Amino acid sequence: MSTPMDAEQAWRDLQRIRVPQERVYDEVERSAAGGSGTTWATAALMWLFLAGLGLDLPGWGVGLVLVAYVALLGMLAVLHNRRSRVRLHHTRCTPRMFGTFVAGAVVTGGTVLLSGRLVDSLEPMPASLIQATVSATVFVLFVGPTGRWAAGSARDSGTQAAGTGAAGAGANR
Repeated sequence: MSTPMDAEQAWRDLQRIRVPQERVYDEVERSAAGGSGTTWATAALMWLFLAGLGLDLPGWGVGLVLVAYVALLGMLAVLHNRRSRVRLHHTRCTPRMFGTFVAGAVVTGGTVLLSGRLVDSLEPMPASLIQATVSATVFVLFVGPTGRWAAGSARDSGTQAAGTGAAGAGANR
């Protein structure tokens, strides 16, 4: 035996569900738009790492510096994640977000490799300082705008998902 469905009650229930969902999207957009401290800290770590490679360290020294760099990046990611006011347990990773991540890795990695090739003829220390500066600059210029652009896609995909099916039939009232 089924219970009759009241359209107005269903609409109120849908709106009650959508309000917390909108807060999650607002938090994703807020973290992408504001608080560029993590971006600057990541760029500073990258600059220190690339500049440190110009010190002509032995193999074990390069390995130690690499381990320290990865550990510091991990610590920075944990601190940034804890800073968020809303826990985003099931945030969708949209194709736009994934594409932005891959493009950032390609652009930053390509810049590191290309600038390393271009300054190869210079002395090791000035070459690594130039390479570090160029790479960190490209990272900062790329991450900010693309992060804000990709964060908008989470709200867009959520709106499309909520607007489909039977629940979306009453959305055009």
